Amino acid sequence: MSSMEQLQEQLGYHFRDPQLLRQALTHRSAGGQHNERLEFLGDAALNFVAAAQLFSRFPKVSEGDLSRMRARLVREETLAEIAGQIDLADVLILGPGEQRSGGARRHSIRADALEAVLGAAFLDGGFAAAEGIVSRLLESLMTEHLGGEELRDPKTRLQEYLQGRGRALPIYELVEEKGQAHERRFVTRCVVSGAEETQAEDNSRRKAEQQAAALMLAQLQGDAQGAAGHG
Repeated sequence: MSSMEQLQEQLGYHFRDPQLLRQALTHRSAGGQHNERLEFLGDAALNFVAAAQLFSRFPKVSEGDLSRMRARLVREETLAEIAGQIDLADVLILGPGEQRSGGARRHSIRADALEAVLGAAFLDGGFAAAEGIVSRLLESLMTEHLGGEELRDPKTRLQEYLQGRGRALPIYELVEEKGQAHERRFVTRCVVSGAEETQAEDNSRRKAEQQAAALMLAQLQGDAQGAAGHG
């Protein structure tokens, strides 16, 4: 069985037009017809199907928590993990430069390709095709724990933690930008009065701030537990 056939087995859907699937797996670095427009379509289908299924499965969950649950399901890290489970990297079509730099391992490329596959399935077999794939891939992730506290992003949790103790809100500062234009890295710091600042680095400023906030929250909670232990 070829890698393309194996992928379709994993998806639970077989394309009537194999060229659509091929396009969905083609990164723009490879030239020709690539997957960016299909990714746009697949992203919309993914968000809708995930929202509809969460709405149906969790009738008592609030709108805010449903939004956080959906965000957890459709975020880049989750999609890249799913792409890894179905061996999507084995069939990605990349340009020589991306191949040499290990592009198949990049979360963004894997996640984008998975969304493009959903878009291609929508064109190939209609909404039911895209819905079937999403249901199959996300089934194991749609559990009660998705509504838990961990879904609140670190910046929100840090803000709530400080507000609950009457403390000043955190300040986020960009420390440094580095790297080439297509591979920018951002170093940010999180500053809270009365605490040691934390720093983090990532390929987006938002993610770096989230990580710095998570470090700060862990630091503050650790200090509080230490104080309680000595009390």
